Amino acid sequence: MVLRILIVEDDPMMQLGLQQSLAGQFTVVGFAEDGYRGVGLARELRPDVVVMDIGLPGLDGIAATQRIKQELPEIHVVMLTSHQSALEAVAALSSGADAYCIKGVTVERLVTAIAAACEGATYLDPQIARHVIQHLRPVHPQLEHSLSPRELDVLRLMVEGYSNPEIAGKLFLSPNTIKTHVRGILNKLAVDDRVQAAVVALRNGLV
Repeated sequence: MVLRILIVEDDPMMQLGLQQSLAGQFTVVGFAEDGYRGVGLARELRPDVVVMDIGLPGLDGIAATQRIKQELPEIHVVMLTSHQSALEAVAALSSGADAYCIKGVTVERLVTAIAAACEGATYLDPQIARHVIQHLRPVHPQLEHSLSPRELDVLRLMVEGYSNPEIAGKLFLSPNTIKTHVRGILNKLAVDDRVQAAVVALRNGLV
C-alpha cells in the first residue's frame, strides 16, 4: 500500500521540491500554505502522513499538529523545518509530532523518518537530538499549584494554538484580561514566550 502524503509548507519552491522528491515512493495528495488550511485538508483528505513546517502563516505548525492529533490521532506528522531550537523540537514532539527533521535533510533520511513514524517510532534529526536531550529537565509538579484555575484555562487554550482574541471569545473575557493572564503565566513558568510555555505545560502535565 502506497502511503498518502499531505504537504503543509508555505514556500512554493519547497513544495515543488518535496513533491518531486517523494513522488517516487509516496502519493502526494495535497498541499497547504498555512496551518489552518493544513488542518482542514487533513480532515478532508485523511492522509497517512502530514509533512509539516513550523513557520507557517496563520496557525503555526506546532499548533496545527496539536489540532490534527487531537481530532485524527491515526495521522502521522513529520515536522520538516529550518528551526533548530531544542525548545521548538520539544514543543513539536509534545504536540504529537512523530518525527522532527531539519530542512536540507537528504531524501533518504526523510523517507526513513516517514517510515519510522508510520511504524510507531519517534524520529529525531541527529543535528538536534543532542540539544533536545540536554534541554530536557526534571518534571516540576508544583508548577500546577502556582497557576490559578483561570490561568490553567488560558494555558490549555494557548497550548492548543488559540490567539488571545480567540481565547477571550471562548472564555467570555476581554482581550486585555487574557493578555494579563498570559503575562502572569509566562512569569510563573519562567519562560519568555508562548512556545516555551507550551513546552513547560506539556512536559509537566499541566494540560
